[in-house]
Amino acid sequence: MAPAKAEPRVIDFPTLGILAADWVQQHCVIPDGFNVGKPYILTDEQAWFYVKHYQLKPGARVGQLAPAFAHRRSLLVRPQKWGKGPLTASQVTLEAVGPALFAGWAEGGEAWDCRDFGCGCGWVYEYEPGEPMGMPWPTPLIQVTAFSEEQTGNIYDALRPMIDKGPLSELIPKTGEEFIRLPGGGRIDVVTSSAQSRLGQRVTFVPQDETGIWTELNKMVKVAETQRRGLAGMGGRAVETTNAWDPSENSVAQRTFESKARDVYRDYVRPPGGLRYEVKAERRRIHRAVYGDSWWVDLDGIEAEASEIAERDPAQAERFFGNRVVAGSGAWLHRDRWDARAQPREVTPGSRIVLGLDGSDLDDWTAIRAETLDGYQFTPTYSSLRLPTVWNPAEWGGQTPRLEVAAALDELTRTYDVVRAYMDPPYFESEIDAWADQYGDRVVRWYTQRAVQMHAAAERLVTDVTKANSEFWHDGCEMTSQHVGNARRAARPADRYVLRKASVHQKIDIAVCSILAHEAASDAIAAGLARSDPESTVVVMR
Repeated sequence: MAPAKAEPRVIDFPTLGILAADWVQQHCVIPDGFNVGKPYILTDEQAWFYVKHYQLKPGARVGQLAPAFAHRRSLLVRPQKWGKGPLTASQVTLEAVGPALFAGWAEGGEAWDCRDFGCGCGWVYEYEPGEPMGMPWPTPLIQVTAFSEEQTGNIYDALRPMIDKGPLSELIPKTGEEFIRLPGGGRIDVVTSSAQSRLGQRVTFVPQDETGIWTELNKMVKVAETQRRGLAGMGGRAVETTNAWDPSENSVAQRTFESKARDVYRDYVRPPGGLRYEVKAERRRIHRAVYGDSWWVDLDGIEAEASEIAERDPAQAERFFGNRVVAGSGAWLHRDRWDARAQPREVTPGSRIVLGLDGSDLDDWTAIRAETLDGYQFTPTYSSLRLPTVWNPAEWGGQTPRLEVAAALDELTRTYDVVRAYMDPPYFESEIDAWADQYGDRVVRWYTQRAVQMHAAAERLVTDVTKANSEFWHDGCEMTSQHVGNARRAARPADRYVLRKASVHQKIDIAVCSILAHEAASDAIAAGLARSDPESTVVVMR
């Protein structure tokens, strides 16, 4: 398989990842197949994951454990057979007996010498001045974790021969079926949903496998949270590996990916936007992109397996092999088609725009989306903090902060030439009355519960996003992309539909705002506002 072309990656930050990757390639071996026992050589993508997971803060100090690193934990999302299991197994060996911790900055002349740590392989890594140095955990406790024993085998069945058949067998002479004793009193355990008595231990490293199927229903969310508390107490870190998840299940992987936490590294290679998985030629292009430089992957074999699974469950095939978080049956607008229209640009003050607002109170989100009259849609920002015009009640004391919404609206009307604003009234009736009085008759109540009008508006946006030579573009707002992907069609009479959530936790409010904004823009153009000077600045919601 010829590797897919990748963007150049520049290491312009301190990292233990270079030392870690070199140590792994020196000590780990290929665990199975025709090349069993040969050195385990990382691909560029795998090496980059090491570089990023072990990225250090510039001000890291000797004695710090997890706080020395830029990322508290990492998420790796790749398709089946990409090599997640062996990669994680190699990282387990590093965290068990290798240079996984920060040991200060080299001044010149220092080296990692395996002989100092009981390994007789003779390998020596000489540090450059200013380079971070590494050291092993004194008594590591590692929990290889998955929902079932079969899934823990993804990592553990690669780990044992990776140790037994290579230089690490001298340091770790015996690997058991369920645990591995490490020199100095450490150990590697296997934990599943049925062996939760081990939870709460003082763990130093936790590889969590296939977190895309860890849910509240199978009680694995509790497992993940408990392990993270244990890691926090020991200064340890975790790595999640998974296929793309079903967005209706609110899995651990989905929560990690959608979290706003800045100290989580997310390594997710999306396939090219606009390609259709159901078309064989385009499906192969998707596979080439997401399997990247995994040279051992037979794309013909992947195609055969994917096409067979797609016959009975196309969404599963696309998640497993296409690495897509697919919407599943009943999707309103496939997220990849929406993402393909991302082309961020600056919207200058004074530009003529329209707005779409969908208001809520206690549970759903409130948001404002804007669109220029040449077809560019974006989530505006407001205040000196440049906050996005999206309000999740859970982040504002449990209720939508109406004064924040009003302040954002006021700033937008002063910054841009707002000629239309369509607003969905529920929960915002009084506010919209006040805004109509303040901004004039271009503030319009636009009731989304009207099936005929809502169907037409939703279809207009779908058409303008997916048609050939579309002139519609957007800012690539990640929150909007998530809400678009969450939206499902709910059937109504006369072959019409309205939008519904895929599940209770999956919000769609920003997608509704996008529909309102696009409808406002289309109506403004039809009214001639794209070419004439409106007499006043207004906000519209209908």
